[in-house]
Formats: sequence, C-alpha cells, structure tokens
Amino acid sequence: MLDFQLIADSLPLYGSGVLVTFKLLFIALALGLALAIPLALLRVSRAPWLNGPAWLYTYVIRGTPMLVQLFLIYYGLAQFEAVRESVLWPYFSSATFCACLAFAINTSAYSAEILAGSLKATPHGEIEAARAVGMSRVTLYRRILLPSALRRALPQYSNEVIMMLHTTSLASIVTLIDITGAARTVSSRYYMPFEAFITAGLFYLVLTFILVRLFKLAEGRWLAHLAPRKN
Repeated sequence: MLDFQLIADSLPLYGSGVLVTFKLLFIALALGLALAIPLALLRVSRAPWLNGPAWLYTYVIRGTPMLVQLFLIYYGLAQFEAVRESVLWPYFSSATFCACLAFAINTSAYSAEILAGSLKATPHGEIEAARAVGMSRVTLYRRILLPSALRRALPQYSNEVIMMLHTTSLASIVTLIDITGAARTVSSRYYMPFEAFITAGLFYLVLTFILVRLFKLAEGRWLAHLAPRKN
C-alpha cells in the first residue's frame, strides 16, 4: 500500500521543486529561442561560410547526450585554472547557472533546426508578394518569414518544450532540488522510492498536460487559417 501520509507531508518540498523546474525551463527556453533564431537564419543561408558553422553547431549538440553536456559545463570547466580565476567563475560555480546554460545550448540546437525547416517551408507566394510591394530582405524576414515560420513551428516546438521539461530532471544530478531532486531527497530520507518517484511522475504529468493545453490554445489562435475548412 502506498503511504499517502508520506506523500502529503512531502508536498511542500515538491512544491518548491516545481518552482525550480519552472525556473530552469523558462530560462532555458528563453535563452535557447533567442539563440535559435539567428542560428536558423544561418542554417537557411546559401553561403557555406554562414551555413557551415551553424550546421556543425546543431550537429554536435544534437549528436551528444544532454547529460554529457551538463557534466562538461558543471564539472569539466572547473578543472581549468583560467576559468577558476576568471570573473566568470562565480557563474560557472553555480549549479543553477550551469544547468540553465546547458539546457539553453541543447534546446537552441533543436529549436534552430525546427525553425530552419519552417523557414524553408514558407510558401513561395508569400515571398513573391512581399517582394512585389518593395520589401527589403531585412524587412522580409522581420515582417513575413520569421513570424510565419514561428507560427508554423508551434506543433514541433511544443514537442521540444515538453522534452525540455523532462530534461530538467537532470538538474538534480548537479545538486539542484527540482521535482526529481525532491523525489531523490524523499527517497533517501524515508527509503520509500516508489512513493517518492511516482509523486514526481504525477507532477511531471500534470505539468505536461498544462503545457500541451497551452500550445493547443496557441495553435488554435495562430494556426487557425491552416485548418481545413468545414463544408
């Protein structure tokens, strides 16, 4: 039988873990998307000297495990004396900063490929119409291509956000008490891993449901013109 009293007593710890999870998620997504937009523009460039480095970046990041990236940033950089003696050391010695940085770098690579695919799928008619009214290349991207690509990328990007929510569970490995960290604490304190981790799983399930609903609402608002018309 499940010890529901233990679960109830541990809810405040899980509540604080939810706040940490949201903090990691939103910072990572904001930084990742800010980096993904210029990367996506480089990925669709026809110039090899622009496209090549962006392709290499996304290939390396997507081709290596998130856990390895987190360990390299949190544990690996600390071995270099130049890093420890630099002005950046207060940041790189912070588990929160390193986790947010690692998550942001990871999601930027995936988001860049999603946006690049949406940019390439832009209907040619939209581009021709913008050129017909005399838009410059910069204005074309700012007013037509990027907004259109961001809207069309919503279904794929929602999957990336859900994956990033689940990826934040790795933060507990670098001492942060997120949802998984709360479960690890409860498990080690009371030796009841089933209750601890099933509660964590339920929290992730609820958060996933909320995010899915929010993206469905966003898709209904910004992608309504792409829905098939009813007779």
